[in-house]
Order: sequence, then structure tokens, then C-alpha cells
Amino acid sequence: LLCIHLEAQHQESIQHCFIVQAMPLTQKERPLQLVRTRNLLICFLVLFSPASLALAALSPNNNSHKHQAGIYPRPTNGIPKPPQAFAKTMAPWGKKKDGGAAAATAAESSALRELKETVKSQSTEIERLKLELTKKVETTEKKSSGGAAVSHGAHGGGGTEIEEEIHSYLDRSFFSLARHRVGWLTVFLASLSLTAIIMNGFEHTLSRQIELAYFVPLLAGHGGNTGGQTVGTVLAAMSAGAITEKDAMKVIAKESLSGLSMGAMLGIGVGVVAYYIMGISSHVSTVIALTIPPLSAIASCLASGLPFFCVFFGLDPTVIAAPAMTSFVDVTGLLCYFLIANRIFALWGLEL
Repeated sequence: LLCIHLEAQHQESIQHCFIVQAMPLTQKERPLQLVRTRNLLICFLVLFSPASLALAALSPNNNSHKHQAGIYPRPTNGIPKPPQAFAKTMAPWGKKKDGGAAAATAAESSALRELKETVKSQSTEIERLKLELTKKVETTEKKSSGGAAVSHGAHGGGGTEIEEEIHSYLDRSFFSLARHRVGWLTVFLASLSLTAIIMNGFEHTLSRQIELAYFVPLLAGHGGNTGGQTVGTVLAAMSAGAITEKDAMKVIAKESLSGLSMGAMLGIGVGVVAYYIMGISSHVSTVIALTIPPLSAIASCLASGLPFFCVFFGLDPTVIAAPAMTSFVDVTGLLCYFLIANRIFALWGLEL
């Protein structure tokens, strides 16, 4: 209404103002021009003020062009769309809310999946620990049964005495240990005199083939090393309860075949080295290659059988088995060495 009033009142003034603007103004006309310009600015400000624009936007008669432009949704069946539906359709925050709910659902499902995997892994770990505990219990039972078997097979409680000696090792003096061991070492030292008898019996063979004497220490040392490994293995298995007297034949057969296999591999290697590198004659190199396999088998057989023999008769296998094995292996090894040498030299046509 104000705009209409001002336009009606100053219509002539505004028209005159636009006409006069292009003409030069005199000093008396300038105040009138200022008044007209002020009225024109007031009209523009009123027409384009924010309040008038807002009123025009809210007017139902002026929304047809906005419906055409897609700013407001068209009413369905003459009923305007409710504000909530419009907000859900047009407002971006509604979509963000739906996206947040989907993300929350995905996070919950992933957390549930991780929880299931954790429970599954923990159940697997529990089963593994149960198996380990069962194995430990079985090992403990075997140890106790093995100790009982040693005591039972020791005729008169010899096994109990051995266990007492083992547990009282730190409390015993060195003189007590020496007195306990010197008797068996005397026996084995006397048995080693058999090696001198064997060397004397094959003196004519050594005199004609002096190269045989080079390998006597090698064969004696190899027999002791092979038997020492086997004795340690068998004694450890017996003390842990892994084997008993019932397993004696099985253990002896297994260790004998193992020693024969090792001896075959080592015999071939030593024979090749002796012939091609050391310059030893072919017949002596052949004797060395053929002697190491039976020597290794004999050492393994004696080393695996003597601990069971000692337990059966109530003796201490830790004191007796290793030196007895060494003495017997030295004697039997030399005997095999010279017997094989006589056969090989006869095949080569050599006179002994």
C-alpha cells in the first residue's frame, strides 16, 4: 500500500526526474532533484526489501513458477504434501541419518563376526591345551610305570638302590664315586688285553701289509663313538619311561640296522678318501670300506642291549653299559678287521 501511495503521489515527479536527468540542472532545481531522488530510493528499498520478498514467497498465488521449477513438491490430489514428507524427500540430513543407521548396522555385524572368530580361536586353543595336558599325564604315568618295572626287574631291589644313588649324587664324595667305579673299570681294562692277543695273532698279516696298522686307531675310535651315541639314546629313553624291558628286542633290532646303514655310508666315504687322497693301496682301501659297516652294526647292537642286560640283573647301566660296550667293540672290531683283510688279500692273490 505504501508503494502504491508513493507511486501515485510522485508519479509526475519521477517522470520529470527521468526527463530532467539528461538536462543540465540550475542552482534552484537541485533541491527538488534531491527530494525526488530520495523518494525514488525509498520506493526501490520498499519494493525489494527482505520482508516483501518473504511475504511474496509465502503467498499461495505466487508458487506456481516454483512448482514448475521443482523447488516445492506438487500437491497430490489437491492436498499439499506435508512438511515432514517434504523434509524426508528434499532435506539432505534425512539421507545422512539413513546412511548412519546402515553404517551402525554394518559395524554391529562386523563386531559380531569378530566376536565369533575370537570364541572359535579360543576354543581351538583350549582343545590344544587339553591335548598337551593329556600327553603330559601319560608321560608321567609311563615314567612311574618304567621306574616300577626297573625296580621289579632288578631282583632284590637293585633298582631302588640305583635310584637312591642317582638322587644322592651331590651328597656323595669323590672317593665314594671312585670306589664304586674302579671295580668295573678294572674288569674292562683286563678285557682290553684281548686286543693285544688279537694283534699278536695277526702279526704276520701286519708285517706283510703295514698299511693295515694305519687304520687300527681309526676303527677303534669309530666303534666307541657309534656305541656311545646309542648308549646315550637308550639310557635317556629308559629314564624317561619311553621304553621298558619288553621293548628290548625291538630297540636292539632298530639300532643294529641304523648302525649298519651309517657304517655303509661312512665306509664308502673312507675307502674313497684312503685310495684317491691318501694314496693307500686298493686292497687295503677295500678292507677299510668293508670293515666299517659291520663294526658300526656290532657297536650299535652291544650299546642298545647292554642297558637292558644291566637292568635285568639289577646293575647300574650308567656305570657299566658304556665302558663294557667300548671294550667289546674294540675286541670284536679288530677281529673283524683282520678276518676281512685275509679274505680280501686272498681275492687279490696276495701272499700272507
